[in-house]
Amino acid sequence: MEKPGLLFLTSRFPYPLEKGDKLRAYHLIKSLSQDFSIHLFSLSQSAPAQNSINELEQYCKSIRTVVVPRWKSGYNMLRQPSLPFQVAYFTDSAAKRELNDFTATCKPQYILCHLIRMAEYAKGIEGTKAIDYMDAFSTGMHRYAERCNPMLKPFARIEASRLDVYEAKVFDWFKAHFIISEQDRNLIPHAERHKIDIVRNGVDTTFFHPSESERQFDLLFNGHMAYPPNIASAEYAAREILPLVRKKRPETSLLIAGAEPGKRIQSLSGQGVTVKGWMDDVREAFNTSRILLAPMLISIGLQNKILQAMAMRIPCVVSTMANNALGARPDEEVLVANSPEEYAHKIELLLEDDALYKRIAEAGYQYVLKHFSWEEEAKKIKNSLLNFS
Repeated sequence: MEKPGLLFLTSRFPYPLEKGDKLRAYHLIKSLSQDFSIHLFSLSQSAPAQNSINELEQYCKSIRTVVVPRWKSGYNMLRQPSLPFQVAYFTDSAAKRELNDFTATCKPQYILCHLIRMAEYAKGIEGTKAIDYMDAFSTGMHRYAERCNPMLKPFARIEASRLDVYEAKVFDWFKAHFIISEQDRNLIPHAERHKIDIVRNGVDTTFFHPSESERQFDLLFNGHMAYPPNIASAEYAAREILPLVRKKRPETSLLIAGAEPGKRIQSLSGQGVTVKGWMDDVREAFNTSRILLAPMLISIGLQNKILQAMAMRIPCVVSTMANNALGARPDEEVLVANSPEEYAHKIELLLEDDALYKRIAEAGYQYVLKHFSWEEEAKKIKNSLLNFS
């Protein structure tokens, strides 16, 4: 029996997996390909490498990538002032024409729009439509506006207000709706947000698994380092938390790892801090670190770094905001802190108490194994789409 066709719309080519949205898109495509013929329509700022295309061809019946260079995305953002900046940035008239040609060929029965950034593309397509909000972007932008450079505050506030309106508006364009956590669902500004299904991220436990290796660093903060919430959290870790720990344990070290570390991140090097950029194998960062530190200050969504660390049996010290999406039990499966002093105290406990370290690491590992499967989460999308057919 032929599988039904599913058009998957994404604003970035979902490989390599250096960003959270690409990671989620990739694993949903991989899992959903068991039940659907996937037709991937993706935007990209430059042509994807052939190895990236080869990776997705394993799971997609057809792929169409449209290159929209940065200059044109900037122009699109300026010429569509009624849209949120990040929606206008990805909304391109030539790409829409490419999509019309693509759908005329593949004739999908279902459409899954990954992120509100692609909602303008989904609007005119025939079929059963679903949207994966992933995160409550409007709330993330409101939080960013509170903490960003004063010169950027007016733009951030405009964007947050536009996102408030747009997240509510697009809800009515789709039959099915998905989001990463209860916390994010409750932040979507729509009266029927209770109808949004929770589809968490999973973790690939065949790739991320415990390993015996020499631990060169005490603490790790990792993620895409051009992403403002990661920049803010890395600075907080290096400038406010680590110095308190080093007062009692002068040898304590912090590794900051992730793609595209700009000048702000690179300037953190020294005084116990090591900054590394993109790693071909992200497990290298985990395997050389004892504790994952995730002091997220502008957090929305579910932090993949925490799931990955837990899957590698590494204890995590995280903010309440980060744990709200994770749902782990504080002091059982994860340690939670909300001030530099609390973080320093929790870190010192783990570094000094080997029994506590092993207990938190093992409980976190079991928690991830039990609750975070990409295959199980993708089933929720499949069932929701089929219910509307």
